[in-house]
Amino acid sequence: MNAPTSTRVPVRVTAGAQRLPIVVPVLAVGTFLMITTEFVIAGILPGVAADLHVSLGRAGLLITVFAIGMIIGSPLMTLLTIRLPKRRALLLALALFVAGHFVVALAEGFTVLLIARLVTAFATGAFWSVASVVAARAAGPQLGSRAQGVVGAGGSLGTVLGVPLGAFLAQAVGWRGTFWAIAAAAVVLAVLVARFVPRDAATGGHISIRGEFSGLRSGRLWLTLLACVTTSGGVVSAYSYIAPVLTDRAGIAAGLVPVVLTAFGVGSFIGTLLGGRLGDARPGLVTIVTPAASTVLLVLIGLVTDQPILTAVLVAVLGLFGLSANGVLIHTAVHAAGDAAPLGSALTVSAFNLGTAIGTALVGVLLDTTGVAGPALIGAGIVALTLIPTTLLATVAARQRRI
Repeated sequence: MNAPTSTRVPVRVTAGAQRLPIVVPVLAVGTFLMITTEFVIAGILPGVAADLHVSLGRAGLLITVFAIGMIIGSPLMTLLTIRLPKRRALLLALALFVAGHFVVALAEGFTVLLIARLVTAFATGAFWSVASVVAARAAGPQLGSRAQGVVGAGGSLGTVLGVPLGAFLAQAVGWRGTFWAIAAAAVVLAVLVARFVPRDAATGGHISIRGEFSGLRSGRLWLTLLACVTTSGGVVSAYSYIAPVLTDRAGIAAGLVPVVLTAFGVGSFIGTLLGGRLGDARPGLVTIVTPAASTVLLVLIGLVTDQPILTAVLVAVLGLFGLSANGVLIHTAVHAAGDAAPLGSALTVSAFNLGTAIGTALVGVLLDTTGVAGPALIGAGIVALTLIPTTLLATVAARQRRI
């Protein structure tokens, strides 16, 4: 089922031109800010804990509550704004995002900070979900995966550039200054969204919540969401515990760990762009090869963790493959959801975060039993499960082409 014409954003690119409309990189700036604010807290956690007089463990709840907010808030906010024009929905999400950062920057109590982070996560999920739909429709069906790849690459760049910059800024002006800076950047982004996101009509009162849920009966959609869960769950759970693998087992100096993580981030940025570009022509190939390669790489990381150079190289290559199919998966979900495209996009955000929450929790529980090599091997097992839904999706698509 195709996306509804009543909410279609005007296409500003022809297939022959093979150029993405400017709205796509604008939205990529948005995902850059969203990922930066989600993960920057990890780099400034000691400062937050000391300032608010809480333990590091309790301060870590600021990360947990954000993930929960993304899981719940993305589909919820999408449903609440389903009748709004897409540009207005993006601007409302950014307004809530900015307000949440103002509260975080001014908060004196930890409880207020937790609530503000939860609200910010709701806004983040809403923006990302709507941005995915806007990017896909603006680029058109022939460049949809490439557009999602660019939007996703903005998020990857957030881990490579945004998080370190946020930590550096916190050292210079305090952790609250980091949130003031993100809020200011979001205000600039709102101006760009108002300028470059095309006007579209409101969907009107004929769309109901029941109608949205009825549009989620697509088996392709749920297979895609399952792939989102296992991809994110496997790769991110292994990545989250890669630092002790590098230092305790591989013997890499702690000062070199950021270099390896940066190499992973750069690989992820490049892989996301390439995955999106290739995904328009061969989506099945991309969504099968990437988890297969990631599985092999994670197994190798688990087996050779006593060899520092080889381990570092494997981690960097994992970045190239690990999450590079995410843009293709999002585009597949948006297309498969049909009339429920915004909600389908929102559910991919929830699925990625659900996979992260489950994967990291599982690895954390088993870490004492498996040792530092365990995260990579457990992650490999989770990522390997991705081959089940993606192979089924590719098989169904091949059959439909022959009909």
